[in-house]
Amino acid sequence: MNGNLSVSDPVGVSFWIISMAMVASTAFFFLERDRVSGKWKTSLTVAGLVTLIAAVHYYYMRDVWVGSGESPTVFRYIDWLLTVPLQMVEFYLILAAITAVSGGVFWRLFIGSVIMLLGGFLGEAGYIHATLGFVIGMLGWAYILWEVFKGEAAQVNAASANASCQKAFGAMKMIVSVGWSIYPLGYAFGYLGGAVDANTLNVVYNIADFVNKIAFGLVIWAAAVADSE
Repeated sequence: MNGNLSVSDPVGVSFWIISMAMVASTAFFFLERDRVSGKWKTSLTVAGLVTLIAAVHYYYMRDVWVGSGESPTVFRYIDWLLTVPLQMVEFYLILAAITAVSGGVFWRLFIGSVIMLLGGFLGEAGYIHATLGFVIGMLGWAYILWEVFKGEAAQVNAASANASCQKAFGAMKMIVSVGWSIYPLGYAFGYLGGAVDANTLNVVYNIADFVNKIAFGLVIWAAAVADSE
């Protein structure tokens, strides 16, 4: 491959489209900070940081793919290692904006995300068997889902009287459960079927990032605007 983006390379094109979408989303979230009340500004800042970090990494991932045709595994997991914990922090931040919430919520979600990412990376990078990495990653994901559906985070949200926060929390739960299910599907298709299918793997991961990172921020933005008005 010559390093130039080709119209006949849909995977490379998807990397470029998503990098630009992340840049646009970052500008939107940062500009909208001035529209919401003070208690929501940190949440919108974090939403913008998530898409900004992703935008930078997508530029590099696009170069790796176009230049070599290989999956940019290291760059992708560095991106996720930074952005996924930030997204988990958002659950804590929107609750803290409207009520008292313990630091345990933050740490449980953070630890769950690290376990999920560590398992996936070790499996994809070949440090452990792909199936074992998949299992570890799924356990980390299950821990996150328990916290937001049944754990303290879910209980604090249910007890709050803020309709905007509850609506955002519910939408974020759907993204983390339904939206994030795309990632293990990509892993399974890419690594558990025998030979690694780099095209399928990267298209699935790219679509998942496009939907989940931007939609996650938009849900928080909508709640912040509704509550502020």
